[in-house]
Amino acid sequence: MAAELFPTKKLVPSASARSSTSIRQYQQQNLTNNNTTKAASQGCCNWQGLYPTIRERNSVMFNNEMMADVHFVVGPPGGTQRVPGHKYVLAVGSSVFHAMFYGELAEDQDEIRIPDVEPPSFLAMLKYIYCDEIDLCADTVLATLYAAKKYIVPHLARACVNFLETSLSAKNACVLLSQSCLFEEPDLTQRCWEVIDAQAELALRSEGFCDIDSQTLESILRRETLNAKEMVVFEAALNWAEAECQRQDLPATIENKRLVLGKAIYLIRIPTMTLEDFANGAAQSGVLTLDETNDIFLWYTAAKKPELLFCTKPRKGLAPQRCHRFQSCAYRSNQWRYRGRCDSIQFAVDKRVFIAGFGLYGSSCGSAEYSAKIELKRQGVPMAQRIIKYFSDGSSNTFPVWFEYPVQIEPDTFYTASVVLDGNELSYFGQEGMTEVQCGKVTFQFQCSSDSTNGTGVQGGQIPELIFYA
Repeated sequence: MAAELFPTKKLVPSASARSSTSIRQYQQQNLTNNNTTKAASQGCCNWQGLYPTIRERNSVMFNNEMMADVHFVVGPPGGTQRVPGHKYVLAVGSSVFHAMFYGELAEDQDEIRIPDVEPPSFLAMLKYIYCDEIDLCADTVLATLYAAKKYIVPHLARACVNFLETSLSAKNACVLLSQSCLFEEPDLTQRCWEVIDAQAELALRSEGFCDIDSQTLESILRRETLNAKEMVVFEAALNWAEAECQRQDLPATIENKRLVLGKAIYLIRIPTMTLEDFANGAAQSGVLTLDETNDIFLWYTAAKKPELLFCTKPRKGLAPQRCHRFQSCAYRSNQWRYRGRCDSIQFAVDKRVFIAGFGLYGSSCGSAEYSAKIELKRQGVPMAQRIIKYFSDGSSNTFPVWFEYPVQIEPDTFYTASVVLDGNELSYFGQEGMTEVQCGKVTFQFQCSSDSTNGTGVQGGQIPELIFYA
């Protein structure tokens, strides 16, 4: 993808957000079409004979003044562009254009103003109608989806949604959630929720979270399956409130933040915070009233707890799943040893998941503590790494180690899971490894990694489990 899809504050991106790549492409197309038009007008070229198919000949008419019988003035005041059109071609491509030009209430207008669509997105829609080509980019895809929905061009709309789904990440999931609800795209909405649930803390801390509308804010704060500490939820709500004050031209005072939050404040499960988080954070934020602060302190400490408007039940979050790739484990006196060498395995999945950590074997000689450097890479590029300690009790169980945040894993691509251990040299190790493991609705495939220098492979070794959300 040429550009990363960043959150957008408006349904239709501003003129300053247009893709320079798309503009250059349209300028090149205009140059070709203008040359064709000039040649045709001078009668020196049978341009139709240059193109063997009706599709190619039709494409020549895209954004071309030749034979144009309607013009569109596209874009908001101060950022308009005049675009030529051909009623027959447009009517064939869109039922809205058909009704506009040939319906019972059709008006014979030579110029039609469209202030709510940006020129690059309108041109992207026309390019699909004229040329049967889908040309999308991150900067304009939301506005193109808006245009495709407005003029009922369903195949282009579907392509826009597919583009958004493949671009989906914790950075833009909250913004796309609000847009998907507005566009009535349930599949995209569901994919947004999957990302927000699994990578909740990243999503809540993203810039895009502050750009959502109040209805989307409430739906996120109400979410039972958010995988986030409640203190993070509280801080995100305050950040949103500050941005909302700016949108409403209000000073970002404590009083105004509470005002714009309204009843949404009670969707934050403040009593489920640790007492330390509450005392050092929410209680001193100034957003809560003195009575609310006092009642919550009493709820933490008193035998007779006061009634609260805040929910006192912790969120369920997501239950992690475990993909176990060995059928048995063992230990021997000469293996498994750790001397700074890397245990590594490659894996791929058939649907998007979020890797939260690994399950590792521990000491076969009684209880012991290990230091583990865990890492996840895609095509050699690190995606996440962490140095963490874990304690093993001498059993053959696996012991979880976690990344700071779950990592989004795309289907049909191999990733590398690695660990460098420091601790008791003799540990359990896996045997009878499987190349394919079905775990719920997700199929994992495993293959050996060239990064592995300590003997781990498909058939045996370390990293017996991948811990994930799906």
